Amino acid sequence: MNILNLSAIILFQCYFGCVSPVNNLSVSKSSAPFSNISGQNMLLPEIKNIILQSIDGGLTWQNISAGLSEDMNGNGLFVSEDELYISTGKNLYHCKQNSKAPIWKREAFLLENSKLASSRNGIVAYNFDGQFLQRMSPTNLWLPVYTTFQNKNVLTIYESTGGSIFIGCGNGLFKSNDSGKTWKQVQNQGWVMKVVESKDILVATSQQGIIRSTDDGESWELVINEGGVGIAIENIKGGFAAITYNTISKTRRVRTSYDDGRTWEPIDSGLRGHDLIASIKEVGNFFYCGHPDGIFRSSDKGKSWELILPSIDKKVFNLSVSGNVIYAIPRDGGC
Repeated sequence: MNILNLSAIILFQCYFGCVSPVNNLSVSKSSAPFSNISGQNMLLPEIKNIILQSIDGGLTWQNISAGLSEDMNGNGLFVSEDELYISTGKNLYHCKQNSKAPIWKREAFLLENSKLASSRNGIVAYNFDGQFLQRMSPTNLWLPVYTTFQNKNVLTIYESTGGSIFIGCGNGLFKSNDSGKTWKQVQNQGWVMKVVESKDILVATSQQGIIRSTDDGESWELVINEGGVGIAIENIKGGFAAITYNTISKTRRVRTSYDDGRTWEPIDSGLRGHDLIASIKEVGNFFYCGHPDGIFRSSDKGKSWELILPSIDKKVFNLSVSGNVIYAIPRDGGC
């Protein structure tokens, strides 16, 4: 099998795995906290969908799923400055974050199977078919934006600190310098799924691996390539963290870079090798990794890891963070 076909298969598994339903989970909807593996009596009555929250570095976890639809097919959690969002079908759920007992509210939504992203002018919703809506505060109306963008298979959207807008698609990366009026393609070597930025350096996951730009996305260089693909890219203090797929070992690898994304060092020697490692996040002085065995935490920049929450029904936790708060959603496939 050639690399292009393998990458396409991995993209299919990753993208559609991320939007698959979270079914048959066995965790209580009560507001009582879960203890970690060193504690006692983890609660396991029945629920189909779940979002866990930890405010103490992963020592305990609170179920904040009350109010979400039992048959919800969510597109992942989006964390804004003061609210949490999750979309499903044509509905959008949101609640105040960092609340001990958040109340999810549902609003009618016209963009089916959407994901959410931040922009200077507010939250942008987008879907795979290339439709975009922006939330207009304080009215909370959602109005169409980027209507001149003609491509489909939209995977991500990102606005740089310089004001450039990037849309990653199945056939590359597109950029606009005029608030979305016109677009040009700046990368054509396969799909691009996520873009992050630090100190004017852009780094992205791609079909070839991890790519990097030093000129606001006008040109890109490949900085991690193992014949696989880029799975995740995150900002950490002083650099970046990435997850890639290695076609030789048939596993996902976790790495960090502290020289603006030029070179990368592995930090996964203490983790069991697996092809479904999902997330790498930094909160305070700890790294957190969503792994098929559960959530792991490292206090020494990835030299060693401890399991702080076992997996649920063989799901993989996808992690989001806001300040010192960690959110975890168990999913099939993990990405």
